[in-house]
Amino acid sequence: MRKIVLIALVCFAAVCMSQSALAAAKGESLSADEARTVLKELIPDVKVLSVSQSPVAGLWELGVEAGGRKMIIYLDHAKKHIISPATGGNLISLKTRANLTQESFQKISKVDASKIPLQDALVLGDKSAKNKVIVFDDPD
Repeated sequence: MRKIVLIALVCFAAVCMSQSALAAAKGESLSADEARTVLKELIPDVKVLSVSQSPVAGLWELGVEAGGRKMIIYLDHAKKHIISPATGGNLISLKTRANLTQESFQKISKVDASKIPLQDALVLGDKSAKNKVIVFDDPD
């Protein structure tokens, strides 16, 4: 019986711990000045209003103001990526400024042109040309 009570107590304590408590236990913290330093190359006039743990593990939630607009920016704990409304909710690399969401979308959206049926196509120009352009049109 004691084991069950102890296990229940441990599970209850684990559920009750918030993300900020877990981060504090790990020694993770982020000050407004540190957040501004991380963001200043991407947003030069940024003013960090608040810093807290986000509901998602591994992300800081930053309340910022830039250009007279207030917004929330999510910064990963490694301080290498952000997600914000200004980026359309996309994941951005702070180092390269690459839109990682867009890059991944382009990979999964690639069309294999060799699989497009061309038996009823109207061909203009040299059929053996190195590059080809396929134009889709709706006759109606």
